Amino acid sequence: MELMDLLKMGASLIQNNSDDATTGLDTGDLAGALGGLIGNSDGGLDLGALVGGLSQNGLGEIVGSWLGNGENASISPGQITDLLGSDKISEFASSLGLSTESATGALADALPQVVDQATQGEGNSIDEMLAQVGGAGGAMDMLGKMFR
Repeated sequence: MELMDLLKMGASLIQNNSDDATTGLDTGDLAGALGGLIGNSDGGLDLGALVGGLSQNGLGEIVGSWLGNGENASISPGQITDLLGSDKISEFASSLGLSTESATGALADALPQVVDQATQGEGNSIDEMLAQVGGAGGAMDMLGKMFR
């Protein structure tokens, strides 16, 4: 799925969540703010940034459930802040005129589904990431070096 399609899907999820502060937001503004938060310079989802904070924040199991098929584990607003960083969350909230509380709640609702959609099917972001590190074997070697 293309990044813009993912961002629009995320924007729709945020607009339709239970927080009244997000229901009136413009889809384009939401998609742009999400792109700034989770997009990369290559026009894709920055899974590296999401995966990068996993081991230090103990969120590996949660975010791992979002990758590929299967049920997505939920994430709390506090864990979203741990995962993405308070500075990025504040910037996201500010760009949309939201409170940090509304922003983290909206991201906790939307991010699992956005990452899940980005990593489903053939030619997905996971396939692209694995290709960049030499396949599954290369990824395992890299992880092994990280945790020695």
